[in-house]
Amino acid sequence: MAAESAWPARGARIGDPAQVPTVPFRPEDVPTLPDSGTSPGQARQARSAGGPYPGMRGFDVPFARPRPSGGALLLTGSLGMGHHVMAQACASSLEARQMRVRTLDSLRMLGGPGGRLGEAVFRGMLEVPGLYDAFHFNQLRTGGRIATAIDALSSRFLVPRMRDELTREPVSVVISVFATGAAAASRVKADFPGLVTVVFCTDVCPHRLWVHQNTDLYLVTSPTAMRYVRRFHPRAEIAVVPTPVRAPFYEAPTQRDARLAFGIPLEARCVLLMSGAWGLGPLVAAAEAMAAAGVWVFAVAGHNAKLARRLAALAEREHRVIPFGFTDRIPQLMAAADLVVTSSGDTCSEARVVGRDLLLLDVVPGHGRDNLQGELEKGGAEIAGRDPRALTRSVLAALDGVRPPTTRVTRGPREWEDAFGKALALVGLTPGR
Repeated sequence: MAAESAWPARGARIGDPAQVPTVPFRPEDVPTLPDSGTSPGQARQARSAGGPYPGMRGFDVPFARPRPSGGALLLTGSLGMGHHVMAQACASSLEARQMRVRTLDSLRMLGGPGGRLGEAVFRGMLEVPGLYDAFHFNQLRTGGRIATAIDALSSRFLVPRMRDELTREPVSVVISVFATGAAAASRVKADFPGLVTVVFCTDVCPHRLWVHQNTDLYLVTSPTAMRYVRRFHPRAEIAVVPTPVRAPFYEAPTQRDARLAFGIPLEARCVLLMSGAWGLGPLVAAAEAMAAAGVWVFAVAGHNAKLARRLAALAEREHRVIPFGFTDRIPQLMAAADLVVTSSGDTCSEARVVGRDLLLLDVVPGHGRDNLQGELEKGGAEIAGRDPRALTRSVLAALDGVRPPTTRVTRGPREWEDAFGKALALVGLTPGR
């Protein structure tokens, strides 16, 4: 993928959802490829003639495509659960605005073993100390040759399938919550006049492969993230929005009711221990050490079946450990606990809604380290290492400071809904009106 250095303006820039103006979207405003030698006037003339852009290399496809239908396509990716959670949040908001929504997994759309291979490579990198850190900070952050080669290779497989999907069932907007999907949406945008492309990234420091020249709008969750996008796209249209949190977390029970439901003594010290859908880190040893120190532990394995078996075996000899595999009872577990011990991710926003402080595990390299620092800066969080004994000391110290449990719900779901709606209006999308 060629370096992208010339970026056309796309309306007023914003950094605060409350300041979002309404800027009507016009198909003729679609930015042209910087390396094509095509002027905006030539591009409009080519579109009106129904032919390809002059000088456009590598995508010699006619532009006689279906017009958008008012629906939305969400592109997620099956690495953990975080991308799916954000896709679900966007889908719920769009459906509440009377939009038809469908969601596709970018990795599965690669076809054959492509998706499984991508997940296997990522997992393999995490298992080698320092490898993913090196790849993230040296390649993804900067858009190095290896990272862009991988991006281009995945697009070779994904772009034709994206064209087929959008031809079969046209939509008004594509929202990518996974970098691979963002790349493909940028590459097919010119084939579908009027199509709006949006990227939603909750990382503190979005890396190079999130940023693409044909993206109409970026949704990010911090001013720092906004500036990282502008590193590669200086005139990007960006909206800073709250991280959406699922409704059950706003409806969590009281600690008393939750403890009675789980059989936890009302005056006991209790933590929720989890680390994403993959269950990263020394969770078994940590749960055992905490229980030995007199702490009740809800230990959640997520989709990690091996970890779930080990936690179940531990629970047979240690009654203070209560194991779970993948569960939808996280809001109740948070409510029963005094403290949430977890890695950086969506769980942090959920814990803050329930009103629980965080002790963060430094177990996710690369973007995980960026996001961990961002959570620490928000407050109500401490950091711990991987050693189970040191982690237990940190847990005991944190528990001394959170009795009775803190209450930190400072916003409701309407804040996300309002910010999301204003952001959509930036690119002319006012669904439901």
